[in-house]
Amino acid sequence: MKQAVRVAEAQTLVLDCVEPGAIEKVALVDALHRVIAEDVIAPRDIPPHDNSAMDGYAVQHRDVKGATQDKPAGLRVLQVLPAGLMPEHVVEPGTAIKIMTGAPMPQGADTVVQVEHTNASDTDVDIYRAPKVGSNLRQRGEDIHAGEGIMVQQTRLRPAELGVLASVGKSQVMVYQRPRVAILATGDEIADLDDPEPHGKIINSNSYTIAGQVLEAGGVPVLLGVARDTREAISQRIASGLQAEVLITSGGVSAGDFDYVRDCLDAAGFVTQFFTVAMRPGSPVTFGTVGQVPVFSLPGNPVASMVTFELFVRPALLKMQGYTELFRKPSQAALENAVSKRQGVRTFLRGVLQLPKRLGEMPTVTTTGPQGSGILRSMSLANCLIDIPEEVERLQSGDTVQILPL
Repeated sequence: MKQAVRVAEAQTLVLDCVEPGAIEKVALVDALHRVIAEDVIAPRDIPPHDNSAMDGYAVQHRDVKGATQDKPAGLRVLQVLPAGLMPEHVVEPGTAIKIMTGAPMPQGADTVVQVEHTNASDTDVDIYRAPKVGSNLRQRGEDIHAGEGIMVQQTRLRPAELGVLASVGKSQVMVYQRPRVAILATGDEIADLDDPEPHGKIINSNSYTIAGQVLEAGGVPVLLGVARDTREAISQRIASGLQAEVLITSGGVSAGDFDYVRDCLDAAGFVTQFFTVAMRPGSPVTFGTVGQVPVFSLPGNPVASMVTFELFVRPALLKMQGYTELFRKPSQAALENAVSKRQGVRTFLRGVLQLPKRLGEMPTVTTTGPQGSGILRSMSLANCLIDIPEEVERLQSGDTVQILPL
């Protein structure tokens, strides 16, 4: 039997088999957390005009220089200028325009005096304090210049990026498509949520945890239900699942008499990249391709299924959507309880990470309790995975460990 591959090698094999997918145009409001598939050049300056940074009076600074409470500068008000309208007058010596935040600066004015430093009537204003020349102005193009590149391909669109695109009039944007991910559970012992006869069977939780993970990774889950343990039933569901961009099966990949998933995949033209990984939980995970479709056969135990998804499927889905940061960013914490494991197997324990109470202290992490691969609640309680290398057999309380946030 071929030796189990290491986790890092398995991740490389997966990512070598997937590429960013098709591109589609979506409304800007629907592009949040998507990855842009085009470079964007600004067609105009932002802001398009010099404009006021606050409510006040647009003036010539020489008219108000030296103004004080005892000796105010008196000016004639030509116009009240709200944001969104263009000025109708030129500011000449001895005059001012009352201006609102965001309104274009009128010709002739070089400074805005904030309204708090004035006393005015409808036709006149007294200035009691003069700011420095050029104060309270936003310069044309100070945010973005026409012709400037403001977004490059493979940028993840956060709310700030949506705002930048909106500011240059980009109502639609080209993004990478979200991959459709078909999810198939197998086994006569598995009952789906609407099964009329669930007695003596295990409720199908894997399809729904996997669907949640697919959604969290940006994909579109397609639930194929539960296939009975016959070659015909499994082959039919696999054929249906291969119409999606990714196929995930859960269970049925071990050596039991009725584990037909591997045989049915081989019959469909499956090219194997690996079929076991030196890790716990989740050693019996298989990955390969049928044509251009990546196929992941995850273990039936629910925790093993979720952990192998996290390590192998999630990075693949992110790459297919154009992301460049594919893995969770690891950090370190102090272990609060001793743990032991088998040497030669990289182990991922479910943990609860707690931030330090004092500045400069290291975060702490403790396991969620029993770590059996069938104890799904241990994943519900966890907010991280404790990543223990192959060569380590035992860790004591206080040892530093690497954690992966969930």
